[in-house]
Amino acid sequence: MFNKKSESSGKRPAPRKRREFLVIGLGRFGSSLAKALVEAGHDVLAIDIDYRAVERRSADIPHIAQLDSTNIDALREIGADQFDTAIVCIGTDFESNVLTTVSLRKLGVRHVVAKAQTRTQREILLQVGADEVILPEHEAGVRLARRLSAVDFVDYLEISPDVSVVEMSAPARYFGKTLAEAELRRKYGLTVLVIRRGEEIIVNPQADTVIQDGDEFLVVGRISDAERLSD
Repeated sequence: MFNKKSESSGKRPAPRKRREFLVIGLGRFGSSLAKALVEAGHDVLAIDIDYRAVERRSADIPHIAQLDSTNIDALREIGADQFDTAIVCIGTDFESNVLTTVSLRKLGVRHVVAKAQTRTQREILLQVGADEVILPEHEAGVRLARRLSAVDFVDYLEISPDVSVVEMSAPARYFGKTLAEAELRRKYGLTVLVIRRGEEIIVNPQADTVIQDGDEFLVVGRISDAERLSD
């Protein structure tokens, strides 16, 4: 999404709340996730049953431990229930994935996210207590397909099955028109949150803002409606 360099509203963004994450499983996905959360300034404890995986990632992740996550007593000892969110990133061993998810739910972890490889696994993980289940390969494929098929799309973030935040090029047919004249909300059900104009970032643009060649929108709404706008 947009990389802010300047902001016309002049308001200083509120500081991001520091959160605590437990990342279980240090394969490629889990390692990348844990590292990104650390770089974002959050507190992260990463664990894996394989000591070699722990050793490989110890330089990138300050708090890391070798632990069998299917052992509920071991999870209790590290205070798993105190974390804001636990993410189960165990890939190939689905039984361990399920047992870990069940243990986290029994311990009362507030938010449990699990990683699945198939839709069937996703349904099972939801049934045993996961609050959210992700299918990284499937989602990455869908994301790429949408971006390639809609030439005006730059990027998008799915908030829910019905709502996404989409970064897209402003359609040429609206150049020279104001946002009010474009009527994007009435015609497409989309709200323009931000306009990027070169180095300038216009947050919450006014209705009389004129759309210019080269503008990029950050809109919120249905992905299908954003696709209609880009046609």
